[in-house]
Amino acid sequence: MNLASQSGEAGAGQLLFANFNQDNTSLAVGSKSGYKFFSLSSVDKLEQIYECTDTEDVCIVERLFSSSLVAIVSLKAPRKLKVCHFKKGTEICNYSYSNTILAVKLNRQRLIVCLEESLYIHNIRDMKVLHTIRETPPNPAGLCALSINNDNCYLAYPGSATIGEVQVFDTINLRAANMIPAHDSPLAALAFDASGTKLATASEKGTVIRVFSIPEGQKLFEFRRGVKRCVSICSLAFSMDGMFLSASSNTETVHIFKLETVKEKPPEEPTTWTGYFGKVLMASTSYLPSQVTEMFNQGRAFATVRLPFCGHKNICSLATIQKIPRLLVGASDGYLYMYNLDPQEGGECALMRQHRLDGSMETTSEIVDSASHDCPLVTQTYGAAAAKGAYVPSSPTRLGKGQDANLEGNLCGGSLGAGVGSCTLCFHQRCPLPACHLEKEGLFLARRVFVYWCSQVLARLNLFSSFLQRK
Repeated sequence: MNLASQSGEAGAGQLLFANFNQDNTSLAVGSKSGYKFFSLSSVDKLEQIYECTDTEDVCIVERLFSSSLVAIVSLKAPRKLKVCHFKKGTEICNYSYSNTILAVKLNRQRLIVCLEESLYIHNIRDMKVLHTIRETPPNPAGLCALSINNDNCYLAYPGSATIGEVQVFDTINLRAANMIPAHDSPLAALAFDASGTKLATASEKGTVIRVFSIPEGQKLFEFRRGVKRCVSICSLAFSMDGMFLSASSNTETVHIFKLETVKEKPPEEPTTWTGYFGKVLMASTSYLPSQVTEMFNQGRAFATVRLPFCGHKNICSLATIQKIPRLLVGASDGYLYMYNLDPQEGGECALMRQHRLDGSMETTSEIVDSASHDCPLVTQTYGAAAAKGAYVPSSPTRLGKGQDANLEGNLCGGSLGAGVGSCTLCFHQRCPLPACHLEKEGLFLARRVFVYWCSQVLARLNLFSSFLQRK
């Protein structure tokens, strides 16, 4: 997450950049004074691993898994990439490019450098340029995603500046793999899962999140983030086991979706009037426009998070810390927020800790009392996941540290939407009723569809009545 504007101003004080590493075990922070790495092994403490003050105005700092290899870009030399061994304090190599470096992506096979209209693919073992993708559509945000899987080592980037096309490139065989028409609006976020077989996409409209199979490009899931308002999606992130997908935006709500295929059950005869109504309502969808019927098939959030701020750039991650799944949100306000996620029940996630990205810590009570945040924080008790036993997701791509050590040895030798926070039921800017807020979008949608359906039935009855009168 690059927090520096084009003029070089920081997002919050000294903070210029924040990002999680590939397996969500550490957090990298770039600032005007240098860069830092923090371990994410504990909720109670944000342990600092390393701090460098030799390079100022660090706007990009990317660490390769848990190794000592790091890629650095500074605002003082925005066209120059430095690859360093931070534990030894040595610079391995540096490369200069024709334009400003907007993003850098790493895995154990490749290093990708993203410019506004080109992409450079390096072999990470010797840093040789293997391929250059030139004349790409204008990409001023540096939007791209690189799979961390060695077998499915794909690169995804926008294929158009006007519509949401995704270009998928095979970085091992150095050839185009597919073009996916993902959205009608330009792309805003991309993310691969850990296996490299799924790609999540979001457009600038921000209401629908889609997940596609890679490299086939078949749509697997479609989730609706909201109904009423368009937002700017800040980040998408899969859990390491690929079961959950988080989506953060410039609003105070983070949505977590569960990627599961619902098994079709044999139809049952309804026994109550509500059951009959539901059956009639679903049957009537065949007479509705396709845009309306699609909403019935779109998945809803399995869990949500209420952030104590609105409008800040942020990046989210789904990590397992101390054997419990957590949602981590690093924001441009200078804080890292840690929430518990109940993998069985979902619901609203409970805030556990808030840490300053300079290494200090604030407790939950201090967060609630803090006057520096924009929105009230609603916390709930959490114990379901811990009480039900430790949740340890499978991690198909998390490999031993030996591979990272081998790589080290080889080398050493981018506006807040209107109506933010308004209720989708009563349209109040800050609805005082907890049960009447954003999570009631399904009821709001059902009410709108029912009204539309009734109006269509009445219109047809009126036409039929007019026809009979003429007869």
